[in-house]
Amino acid sequence: MNKALFLDRDGIINERIIGGYVTKPAEFKLIPESLSLFAWAKEHGYLTVIVTNQQGIGKGLMTEQDLADVHTYMCSLLAEHGFAPDAIEYCPDPDGTNSTRRKPAPGMLLDAAQQLNINLSSSWMIGDSITDAQAGKEAGTTTILIGTYSNIPEADYICPDIKECMKILG
Repeated sequence: MNKALFLDRDGIINERIIGGYVTKPAEFKLIPESLSLFAWAKEHGYLTVIVTNQQGIGKGLMTEQDLADVHTYMCSLLAEHGFAPDAIEYCPDPDGTNSTRRKPAPGMLLDAAQQLNINLSSSWMIGDSITDAQAGKEAGTTTILIGTYSNIPEADYICPDIKECMKILG
């Protein structure tokens, strides 16, 4: 079985737009430190799977093609550094829809695990929202929450930034 590094997109791989959505490639700003996560995964034999809630689609603020364009751009930036995600899972459902894929539900992780033969108990989920930690914990991964949080039971580790997260991964 494979092991995976599950990564939230907004806030981990690219700069989050507070109160908004990345709806086109020009709005996607790569967080340079995120490259260390891809390097670690590659070096340690982990698949990389991006799991991202994209309710902007469900709200009609962008289309699935807009999201595909953003992801194509993201992948081109990662490729410039020798990296490529093994899968990108997204959920277009808006908040409050009882979706089994929208984080905090674990559906995106479970679907990727089935498709890529991933052992979830040997895998990590890294995100910057409590919902990321909740989805990762429910799926059975070890979770790292990046931010200024405290006492989040679903987070196995809390780190202020990606640099500190790298120390946990080892």
